[in-house]
Parts: sequence; structure tokens; C-alpha cells
Amino acid sequence: MISDVRISDRGAILLGKSVACDAYDETRPLRVVTHAHADHLVGLRRSLKECNKVLMTKATKELIEVLKGYSIFDSSPIEKVDYGKSFAYDDDTITFFKANHILGAAQVLVENSNGDRVAYTGDFRLEGTSPIEDCDTLVVEATYGSPSFRRSFDSDITELLVSLVEKRLRKGKVYVFGYYGKLQEIMQILRCAHVYVPFVMPERILRISEVCKRHGMNLGDLTLSSDEQGRELLDKNLPCVAFYHMNKRKSIGVSNFKICVSGWEFQLPCKKIGYNEHLIALSDHSDFDGLVEYIRLSNPKKVITDNYRVRHGSILAKEITRRLGIPAEAMPNRDCYTLEKFF
Repeated sequence: MISDVRISDRGAILLGKSVACDAYDETRPLRVVTHAHADHLVGLRRSLKECNKVLMTKATKELIEVLKGYSIFDSSPIEKVDYGKSFAYDDDTITFFKANHILGAAQVLVENSNGDRVAYTGDFRLEGTSPIEDCDTLVVEATYGSPSFRRSFDSDITELLVSLVEKRLRKGKVYVFGYYGKLQEIMQILRCAHVYVPFVMPERILRISEVCKRHGMNLGDLTLSSDEQGRELLDKNLPCVAFYHMNKRKSIGVSNFKICVSGWEFQLPCKKIGYNEHLIALSDHSDFDGLVEYIRLSNPKKVITDNYRVRHGSILAKEITRRLGIPAEAMPNRDCYTLEKFF
């Protein structure tokens, strides 16, 4: 079974004899979706039509329904799998474990009747990702797979974020830009710090936030930006926090105070990047040291790094072998397009 692990040229993480994670593969009857970000939903519609089962957590299913439309799952072979629960198919047993990334994100462990164990991290941040299982072969994400991607600063990022927001709220509205999942994390950080001003957002972000609230996240009351109250808060520059997707950063709140939340910052926890615009270094991925520590804890005999979604898999594979003495290989074995965004 150890040999039954690879990453296809279309980004499918192939585990055991049955499982394809995060992309469609015609040779595998099971499709696993580790979380609801777009680069892990490759070929989902085809998987829903052709696979025997498509496995994901309940929260991931609900988020995809918002992002892709509720009809995507009509008459589809969905199997909702809870953390710590297993699903058996032929000789493979698939178990999900919590990954701290966005709501519903999962690590995946596949075992066969001989006791061979292969695992895939999915996207993760080391703190809060648990348990980390021993395995024979590990497939690991490589978003920050270069040794240059280390966050060496000691500052409490959440305290900096809260302080910056509270200070600017004295002058009126604050715009926050980020990606789905991270925006909801920021909302929870602010609510837990007793920031109780209105949170304003467009419909899709509100619907995603409502899913997060149903699954226990503390986001408080939410206001639609197109409603009368939301328009008044923004038009009159009243104290509120307005949340928008990162792709709206250049077109919304142009002359207002803005905070952009990015994992692609390793020098400073917070820096000014424009007039009235700051960047906060908050990531939902492990940095290089976190990746290496996860691998050490999982104690694999072999490691495969994901060289499909980012370009750092080859670097990470070499560093794993050099630092940990574990054979490691980047797949697919090619230079690939990178999705370098503000993770």
C-alpha cells in the first residue's frame, strides 16, 4: 500500500487503492474533499457524477453549498464523515481528523487490512491540528515549504489586530479584506475580544458566516451591507467593521481605513502598505517550521510533498530529507503554476 500513494498531474492526492483527495481521478471510486477552498474542489462536479461516494465533513458540505449553489449536491453520493469516525470501502478504511485551517477542514488517514497507513495533511496550521497520527507514508501540503517562510516575530497577532481595529473604530468604519474562512476567524477574534460594533458584509460572506455560527463559531450579530442598516452604517461612517473578500480590495473602501490579512508576510507582524492601509500577518497555514514539526510528529517512513498547488514542494522535499533523514519526493515532478494568494 505504501506504493499506492502519489499526486496526479491534475492535483489528486491518491491514497491506498480507493481514495482521491481534493481533485477528481477516474481510477478512484472515492473522492475526499478536505475543505471548501477552491483549489481543493478541482473536478468536484465530475466526482459527484462518477464516483461511488464523495466524502467530506458536514461543515465543508454546507460551505460548498453556499459557494457553489445548493443544487450541486442534488441526488449526489455524499457521505458526511465526522472527525474521528471511519468509513470503510473494500480494503480501505478512511478516517478524518481535525485540521486547523478553515471550518470543516480535515486530515485524512487511510488504512488497509495489512495495517499499512497513509495520511494526507490537507491544508493546516499546526496549532489546533489534532491528533497527528503515525503513518507509513505522509502527503504534506507545501504552501510555505521554503525555509525562508518562517514567522520569527514574537508579537501576538490577534492582539495587534484587535488593537488596530479598536483604535480606528474611534474615527468610524474599518474595512477588513481576506479570504473565506479567514474572514470568519477574524470576526471571532474580534468578538472574543469584546468588540461589539456591527459587522457588515455582502451576502455571500454573510451566508458563509451563518454556516460558521451554526457550527459554534462566536461571530455575533451580522448585518448585510445592502440592507438599510448596513448602507447607513457605511454611508455615514459610523463605527462598524466591514468584511470583504480580498479580490475587492482595490475597488471597495478606497479612501477609508483598510486592513488586509495575509499569510505571505514573514518580516513584520503588521506593516503599512499604503495610505490608510495595513497588512496583518495572520495565516491559516503552518510556516516552514510548523510543516517540519508535523512531519516529525507523524513519524513517516516516506513523505510526498504537494507540488501541484504551490511551487515549494520540491524545496520542502529536499529539506525534509536533509533535516529529518526521511526520504521525500515532490509530486507532480514538474514546475507548476502557483496559486500564491493572500492565504
